[in-house]
Amino acid sequence: MGTSAVSPSPAVFPSHRRPQAPPAGSFPAIPRPLAPVKTLFSARRIAFAAAPNPVRSGWRPISAMASEATSVEVDTATGKKELLVFEREEELAVSLAKYTAELSEKFAQERGAFTLVISGGSLIKSLRKLVDSPYLETVDWTKWHVFWVDERVVPKDHADSNYKLAYDVFLSKVPIPPGQVYAINDSLSAEGAADDYETCLKHLVNTGVVAVSPATGFPKFDLMLLGMGPDGHIASLFPGHPLLNENERWITFIEDSPKPPPERITFTFPVINSSAYVALVVTGSGKAGAVHKALGGEQSSSDMLPVEMVSLKDGKFIWFTDKAAVSMLREKASL
Repeated sequence: MGTSAVSPSPAVFPSHRRPQAPPAGSFPAIPRPLAPVKTLFSARRIAFAAAPNPVRSGWRPISAMASEATSVEVDTATGKKELLVFEREEELAVSLAKYTAELSEKFAQERGAFTLVISGGSLIKSLRKLVDSPYLETVDWTKWHVFWVDERVVPKDHADSNYKLAYDVFLSKVPIPPGQVYAINDSLSAEGAADDYETCLKHLVNTGVVAVSPATGFPKFDLMLLGMGPDGHIASLFPGHPLLNENERWITFIEDSPKPPPERITFTFPVINSSAYVALVVTGSGKAGAVHKALGGEQSSSDMLPVEMVSLKDGKFIWFTDKAAVSMLREKASL
């Protein structure tokens, strides 16, 4: 199979190595790190709780890096969404690292693997706290399996590569086994790279590394960390594009992306919506319009943005935002 794995240098990429299926296990799940909320736009101050006591022998607990956020529950056309609003992006990054680390521990204990899907853009910057203490020392990186929700079909050392961005900022600084980082085969066409990546995922499902959603039959990734464009696109699923209606394939390709470069591969909505957890990171005033469209309570099924089409079948969907991103919502509520 042509799928590549992370290497010590972004210019050299060994072939994909198939991992062994992780051991099955049954362990208590950690408590949710977020306080529940009940009413639409009934904002209140909450603090992220300290990490739970460790279950795995020898694991050192993550220190309590408390960060306050306004948390509200928002009713949308595709279900309830939990919205966290941070004063500053720095606080968002602290809490996102804590949230990711706790879910890593949960799934590593429950099934022996943690499958993480990431995107590109500003989302990668928000992962920067994971490369620092205490996470660098306490996270069980050997259980991580990392995927991309979309990728530009360019060489891995190209400035447009999501792989290169993640490698430079994050992957090169944490000890994830190289064979557990799944990059596309950039020597193939967009269609070929999409087919190859889907073949890789099917192998990992068959070996038990990636779970399957009993509700949908599609792969069920443990956590997807997604960003959103100012036009409301997620992954490489753009407003008005025919790929929004793809409901059979796991991975597909696009050759006419409205945002360069034009050739990309992308997960489809059936896979995204089968996730156990999705954290959508949206910051900056440039995205306020799309946030207002998605969460402002005036959705129309006829002109939904791609971000509005995220509707988990059996999972938790949380928005991590800052005040600039929700500035248009704040006209309607005290956030």
